[in-house]
Formats: sequence, C-alpha cells, structure tokens
Amino acid sequence: MTGGAGFVPSHIVDALVGRGCEVVAIDNFVTGSPDNVAHLADNPLFTLIKGDVTVGLPDDPALDARFDAIMHMASPASPTDFELLPIEILKVGSLGTLNVLERALRDDARVLMASTSEAYGDPLVHPQPENYWGNVNPIGIRSVYDESKRFSEAAFMAYRRFHGVDTAIVRIFNTYGPRMRPNDGRAIPTFITQALRGEPITVHGTGNQTRSICYVDDLVRGILLLLDSNEPGPINCGTEHEMTMRELAERIVELSGSASEVIFTARGSDDPERRRPDLTLARTKLGYEPSVGPDQGLRATIEFFATAL
Repeated sequence: MTGGAGFVPSHIVDALVGRGCEVVAIDNFVTGSPDNVAHLADNPLFTLIKGDVTVGLPDDPALDARFDAIMHMASPASPTDFELLPIEILKVGSLGTLNVLERALRDDARVLMASTSEAYGDPLVHPQPENYWGNVNPIGIRSVYDESKRFSEAAFMAYRRFHGVDTAIVRIFNTYGPRMRPNDGRAIPTFITQALRGEPITVHGTGNQTRSICYVDDLVRGILLLLDSNEPGPINCGTEHEMTMRELAERIVELSGSASEVIFTARGSDDPERRRPDLTLARTKLGYEPSVGPDQGLRATIEFFATAL
C-alpha cells in the first residue's frame, strides 16, 4: 500500500491486518506519519518502509514477494498541500501511478487507486454520478490534485485495456475521522482545532456551500468491498448526508462544548459550491451502505483531537 502511513490508508491497514492479511506499507512521510501505524510496529503481519514511489519502489526484501493486491493511496490531499506541495502531487499522480501499475502488471495483482470527488471539479450536476465528466478548472490552484487524479484514472484504464491489468478506481468523497492532521487545511480538522482552542471558527464565504461528509470507517468498508469485488469502477464512495459549512461549524461548536463564535472570511479559489455522491453504483455493485451518522463520527473525531492537540 502506497501512502500507508496517511490518514485514510492507515485505517485500511488496520482493517486488512485485522483480517489476517500481510501488509507492506510504503510512505515518504511528507504528509503521512509513522504515528498513525505505530500500534502495529510489533505485528508480524505489518511492515512499514520509507520510500518515494515517484522514483520507483524501494529496494527492500519485504517487496521481493509477489503481491495479491496493491493499493495506490499515496498523495497529499488537502487544500494546504495544493499550494505547498504542487509538484509532489503531480509526480505521485503520474510517475508514482505508472510505477504502481508496472508492479501490478509484473505481479498479476489486482490494483486499486484512490481517486477523488475532486475529479468532478465544481460540479454542475447534483448528486454526481460516475458517468459525469465534471467541471474542472485545469489551471487553478486545486488543479494539481484534480488533474493528477484524472491522469491516474486514465492510466489505470489504459493498463486495463492494453495490458489486461485487474484495476479498480474508487472516487472518495469528503472523509473525516481520527488521524487527520490538525493543520491540513480541510474544514473538519480546522473547525475542531479552533473549537477546542476556543478560537473563532473561520468559515470561508457565506458558509452555504455544502459537503457530504463521510466517516472514515464507512469509507474503509466501501473501499474493501471494491477491492474484494471484480468491479473496475470508477465507483463513488462516501455518504449522501449533505451539510452546509455553516451547519458543520455550528454542530462542531455544540458537540465540543466550545464557546467559539463562527466568523466568515473570504472564500478560497475554486472552492466547489456543492459535493454529493450518487451512490447507486456502490449500492448495486458492492452492497455498500454508510452507517455512521455525522454526530457519532464528529464526536469520535473531536475526542481524537482533544487528546492529540
């Protein structure tokens, strides 16, 4: 698993090890942290390797074996990263993706990639089905992430068609939960950090823009359903529960018992107005159904940040 020490991938690692799978995780620790998988350090089923998939897979004995499945989860993924790590994002979505696909071809392995709702850009169709091609600004600040994932999807489909590689693409919608970085710039960790510190909650724009927030446990279950299937995707994974940013900020203040006030600042460039997945394919092809409500998930995430800050 590339990016195995990151927020979402570390939770997938937990689930796979819990199944009894042997997992080798590769991470360069640019945005991932060894702390996210430290609890597995003595587990014989888990190996963590420092490496950069953009220059090839590391020369390590743990990678000598043939792998049954490969998961390409590596990429900085927050708005802050889009500005600070644009070249790294483009490289991992292009060079890193091609290196992973070559290894999957060699091993005859099923290979799954983490794509994103950002592939739809600032969508004009709601909710977004997988056959919607999106409304993407190819030169905006967010484009390094949007286009790197769109390139990755194209590469996955090309290797599937030309080489017969068993590929799978999951489009991940706004996911949150424990192990998010407090400073990664996304709304939920930002709001929770501000609330716990008693600082004003800064909402960009009017706060009427919406997101459908998905707790990480639901996402992991959906991703593994896709991995275990024969479906190539792309398949959306997330939840259909849509909230405005204003509602989200107010709910976090209430759940955290904070006295923080909600204030409004200038809206960021290319910030999408709405995001909501059409989960029809996930339901019919995978039997996926999210089960964690926003209050339950937000409480668990607030508890994590309360101990991590």
